[in-house]
Amino acid sequence: MDIRRITSSLLGFPLVLLILLIGNKVVVDVALSIIALLAMTEYFDAISKVSKPVKWVGYFSCFSIALIHLVPIDYLNMVVTLGVPTILIILFAQVIATDMKTTFKDIAYTFIGIFYVVFFIMFIAFIDGMPNGKILIWYAIFSAWGTDIFAFFTGILIGKHKFSKVSPKKSIEGCIGGTIGAVLLMLIYTYVANTYWGMSYSYLFITGIGIILSLVGQIGDFAASSIKRYVDIKDFSNLIPGHGGILDRIDSLIFLAPFAYALFTLL
Repeated sequence: MDIRRITSSLLGFPLVLLILLIGNKVVVDVALSIIALLAMTEYFDAISKVSKPVKWVGYFSCFSIALIHLVPIDYLNMVVTLGVPTILIILFAQVIATDMKTTFKDIAYTFIGIFYVVFFIMFIAFIDGMPNGKILIWYAIFSAWGTDIFAFFTGILIGKHKFSKVSPKKSIEGCIGGTIGAVLLMLIYTYVANTYWGMSYSYLFITGIGIILSLVGQIGDFAASSIKRYVDIKDFSNLIPGHGGILDRIDSLIFLAPFAYALFTLL
């Protein structure tokens, strides 16, 4: 077992806890914007092996997360929705302005990166801004990181059947164990929320949410692995000892964040 992986997890968790529990909307949005900037840098470094991404558009879009709290709630959906075609227009304008020195391939990889990193991370900010968002955000975190932890140990103990060539080290047993462990963790958290914080969340509904988010998060993990295998790298960076880069650490969380936001609106 990699001691660096355990150490960096123990050091990183209190920082996340501090930001999400104590930080107000501005602090959380700015922190997420910085995380998006780091993750986008890692993505561009990786994808630069096969294309020339339009980095300035990607970096500029990262800063938009820090400004979400300035948008009136009544206009937020419209602003975010219009953000997608606006970025696409800007990217195609780049192709025109450079006489196709920036190619369609370049802007395609850029657009995927912006959507993958910025728009997905933005939903974490949306969850934090929901009623009881400080409580709900931890369901998403427990689902993502709980799945990772339980899948890791289940795979070590009983993993025998490989899941996919996309990520050869992952086993079917590990994926199942990860989902079961994440759901149990979320149910324990629900007991605490209902008993001590005055919530009344349905255990059955949380179980359903847990299964969905865990499975989506694992697809997010495989998605990140497919990018890394495509450009032939092991990790997106070595920023976090034992874990790789920021994007390696949050690949599951950001992938499930939009689905978590949608499901939490039903609670």
